[in-house]
Amino acid sequence: MLSFISYLLSGISLGAVYAIIALGYTMVYGIAKMLNFAHGDILMVGGYAAFLAFNQAGLPIPVATLIAVIVCTLLGVLIERVAYKPLRTANSLSVLITAIGVSYFLENLAQLIFSANPKSFTTFVPFEPLKLAGGQLTISATTIVTIIVCFIIVEVLVTFINKTKAGQAMLAVSEDRGAATLMGVNVNGTISLTFAIGSALAAIGGILLCSAYPTLTPTTGAMPGIKAFVAAVLGGIGSIPGAFIGGIILGILENLSKAYISSKLSDAIVFSVLIIVLLVKPTGILGKKIMEKV
Repeated sequence: MLSFISYLLSGISLGAVYAIIALGYTMVYGIAKMLNFAHGDILMVGGYAAFLAFNQAGLPIPVATLIAVIVCTLLGVLIERVAYKPLRTANSLSVLITAIGVSYFLENLAQLIFSANPKSFTTFVPFEPLKLAGGQLTISATTIVTIIVCFIIVEVLVTFINKTKAGQAMLAVSEDRGAATLMGVNVNGTISLTFAIGSALAAIGGILLCSAYPTLTPTTGAMPGIKAFVAAVLGGIGSIPGAFIGGIILGILENLSKAYISSKLSDAIVFSVLIIVLLVKPTGILGKKIMEKV
């Protein structure tokens, strides 16, 4: 029973990381109607920025975290301006191909700068683990902090969207970009802000991921990025609570599959569950069916 609880908590922690990354996907899609498949590689850039600031420069953890967030935020805005803004009126296939191109560009650039050799990432959560049940159940500090940070981010993000002027502008652009423009909403600024927030979340997700699994390579963000996208689709892409729920479910499924079935089959099981859910409810768990005018 204690081992199950341990696996479950580790799964929730992993799912919290997926949820944080998925929030970036779901916000960009919900507001800009774009699938930013370079999102996972922004996570990787955040990991390297934190690594250089903390491991190499010896800066304090809060400063290194802030630097990683700033770097990813600026990178996200730059990518949106250079790669995606010219494609606002293009078809979805053009945007998809561009996103894949940006992803490979970032991966190869990181390989040129840092080489393909793995870097040993020092955890950003240097606290003692929590011991329960007389020391029989040990919960790492990274697990606890990751879960708490995820809940805080979701709560702050929901409050920001629903209670602030910028958040209301995002909702307006998501609902009808043309009408939002006529109402005086700065659509370009709103979309840039969306990419900035999503990229900042990717930096936080990257730091938490590398703290839990302390190896950093140019492809570190590739599979977590794909799984975060799966989490966003599973929960209902465009929905912030859906991204959270999808991420947690995905993390639990992956961890329990590795523990009780097979570590080699865990990814296949996760993607199979996604297929089943989408066959039953194509819009995802919290997704809403969109009525299109013809």
